[in-house]
Amino acid sequence: MTDPVQGGRQFGFLLVDKFSMFSLAAAIDTVRSANRLVGHDFYGWTTVSVDGDAVMASNGLPIKIDYAVADIPAIDILFVSLGLATEFPGKSKALGALRSWGRRGGALGALSAGSYLLAEAGQLDGYRCTIHWENRAGFLERFPDINCTGNVFEIDRKRYTCAGGTTSIDLMLEIVRADFGASIANSVANQFQHERIRSADDRQRVGPERDLTGKSEKLRKIVELMADHLDEPLSAVQFAKSAGLSVRQVERLFLRHLNMTPGRYYMRLRLERARELLRQTNMPILDVAIATGFTSHSYFAQSYRLQFGRPPSEERRTTY
Repeated sequence: MTDPVQGGRQFGFLLVDKFSMFSLAAAIDTVRSANRLVGHDFYGWTTVSVDGDAVMASNGLPIKIDYAVADIPAIDILFVSLGLATEFPGKSKALGALRSWGRRGGALGALSAGSYLLAEAGQLDGYRCTIHWENRAGFLERFPDINCTGNVFEIDRKRYTCAGGTTSIDLMLEIVRADFGASIANSVANQFQHERIRSADDRQRVGPERDLTGKSEKLRKIVELMADHLDEPLSAVQFAKSAGLSVRQVERLFLRHLNMTPGRYYMRLRLERARELLRQTNMPILDVAIATGFTSHSYFAQSYRLQFGRPPSEERRTTY
């Protein structure tokens, strides 16, 4: 626990077993470095768990906890951090505390999959948010009315969410920039060899999209459009029109940069989304097929087996 100087900011981190240590460390070390650069402890932080007991991170390291969720002192933002599992002992207490915090007008945030818990508590209704790309498919199915953008971070009034990992740095740097200006924020980024401070408009680099940095801007635009239309696939003509190209030019673009046709790449994106839904949700396999643009169960199963070497039913039986 670190207390800020009078007039500073205090952050609380509600940690659930198997939370991401990297996401937490990235957030805390960013403001720690800001304190060093401004010459005093403007930022403070405290750790919280459901019952005040120590919590185990996903890497197996135990973390000492300062407060139980029912005893949180005055803080400026309460961030939630959890791992892949959205069910855990004491969840009802955590949800109740988040609802109470929200009703009192408190600011809430989430690192990585923490947005799921905020959504379950009803604290993201009417707000923009984001979540790690690996959790986004299940999130969108579970909370279809919440605007989950898929960007690296989102700040919407009193809601601060990020995709975890290095995006925790970007979110906290935006807070530092608002408090001390761009010069201090850039200096903190330099301390971490953080090459570029990403903005809330930057999209996450999702798994199947790979790294398109340095490649055609039109290719990137088409790939993003594909990722946004997995449930109702668009046609080759529509993609070409969106980029101001001919269908043949789009085909050459994909072959040159990604070594596959646009249709094959689009199919892979849809099947990657299907795998996420099978792993993250209890949706019936037919519903997963429909949610990823397949109108035939048999065609979906055949395509899935060709891509991953196993049928969808076997994926569902596998524990990750």
